[in-house]
Amino acid sequence: MKEFDRLIEIMDILRGKNGCPWDMKQTRESLKGDFLEEVYEVLEAMDIGGDNLKGELGDLLLHIVFQAKISDEKEEFNIKDVVQGINNKLIRRHPHIFKKAESISEEDVIKNWEVIKNTEKEIKERKYILDGIPKHLPPLLRAQKIQEKVSIYGFDWENKEDVFFKVQEEIEEVKLAIKNKDTENLEEEIGDLLFSLTNYARHCGLNIDTIMRKSNDKFEKRFNYIEDNCNIKDSDLKVMEKLWEKSKF
Repeated sequence: MKEFDRLIEIMDILRGKNGCPWDMKQTRESLKGDFLEEVYEVLEAMDIGGDNLKGELGDLLLHIVFQAKISDEKEEFNIKDVVQGINNKLIRRHPHIFKKAESISEEDVIKNWEVIKNTEKEIKERKYILDGIPKHLPPLLRAQKIQEKVSIYGFDWENKEDVFFKVQEEIEEVKLAIKNKDTENLEEEIGDLLFSLTNYARHCGLNIDTIMRKSNDKFEKRFNYIEDNCNIKDSDLKVMEKLWEKSKF
């Protein structure tokens, strides 16, 4: 696409000899925070769609081109290598589409993807199955990714009822830690409870990150209602609780 080629040209100019001082100064490390922020802005825009999402996807694409340009300057790879790499990967991991057309289930697609993935050089060099899950993922989302990964290899509960029983078991262990005033153990038990709840959400076909974003947004909306209807600094808890209940309707 000529528009994509134009974006690459613009990035070359910005990083060139007489380019923008700010753009020329940036490194992989300096752009990490902005890159992550753009990813979250895309996630938020996905709930809205339209021009909002279009704009945020453009901002994210800019960061991808930016990183590729920096890597090109280091003589490692360029944006064309990035695109070629993902093209080859998609074709390689979809043999049921590009090699021998056949109808298979979504579960089989996931299993085949993992089998093919494990034959690739960069994956084969990993020591452990979970090594490929980014440690910088939000903790609950990383928990779900860990659970999804090990389930492919059969390490999973047979049904969601058993998972919910585990959740109840973890709640009892949290209660026991509270009863014993065991602060150190309480931290561990709350962690186990959150991990089990994440696993239950997964067994219900839900995404824990989506769940928490919606829950946070709901709380924010209701608390904003309280602020709109009283002076927070001068109100007591009873007033705020009444407004909280009204905010639900």
